[in-house]
Amino acid sequence: MKVIVPIKRVVDYNVKIRVKSDQTGVDLANVKMSMNPFDEIAIEEAVRLKEAGKVTEVIAVSIGVAQSTETIRTALAMGADRGILVKTDETVEPLNVAKILKGIIEAEKPDLAILGKQAIDDDCNQTGQMLAALLGWPQGTFASKVEFDGDKLMLTREIDGGLQTLKLNMPAVITTDLRLNEPRYASLPNIMKAKKKPIDEKTPADFGVELKTHLEVLKVTEPPVRSAGIKVESVEQLVSKLKEAAQYRKAQRRDRKDSLGCRETRW
Repeated sequence: MKVIVPIKRVVDYNVKIRVKSDQTGVDLANVKMSMNPFDEIAIEEAVRLKEAGKVTEVIAVSIGVAQSTETIRTALAMGADRGILVKTDETVEPLNVAKILKGIIEAEKPDLAILGKQAIDDDCNQTGQMLAALLGWPQGTFASKVEFDGDKLMLTREIDGGLQTLKLNMPAVITTDLRLNEPRYASLPNIMKAKKKPIDEKTPADFGVELKTHLEVLKVTEPPVRSAGIKVESVEQLVSKLKEAAQYRKAQRRDRKDSLGCRETRW
């Protein structure tokens, strides 16, 4: 059984994000980049399935700039067998990604696609669902446990108040949650072996996809700086401060509604 795992090159999760002075986006100059953490979980799960004898080949796919090759090499060092880089310098939105992945899947004929549930740079959480819709495949999102039952895939996911177990026909698309596994660190011998594993280079045009922009980013701003708290001497003073804060927020909401011409409706 063959598995496709899309991975994305993003700003490392330990790096403090800097917004450009013109507010057109995030400053990526001299910033450490790494694999999206949710995609690391997807790679780890695919490799574990291979080690358990359920999967014969793991293919890591990345769509982006030439430097995404480094991200693919990381996946190969973790245990993936080969990589595919769809090279483009343009910003690629989730729908474009899903269309490209559909073309790759139609060419490679995998039995399973494992995706991270979202990327930490845009938090869209859309690609897996769009890909399943385009392929007409069953989908299981936010997987916290994956098992095989004959030719069926048993997927456990967290929902409000408990767990939900789905039985999916194959082929299928699944997206991974943080609780699915803990990704391994690539060993030095595997890092050296990864340099010899093949990476095919493609373009969106090879899959008949024209990159289109569906969203316009008006501006990117940093979150407001939190003001320092204050210490109070007594419970009475604490209650007084809380009341003042509540009245201030109420006045802010009222002013906002007045400026928008809105009327509050209570149900």
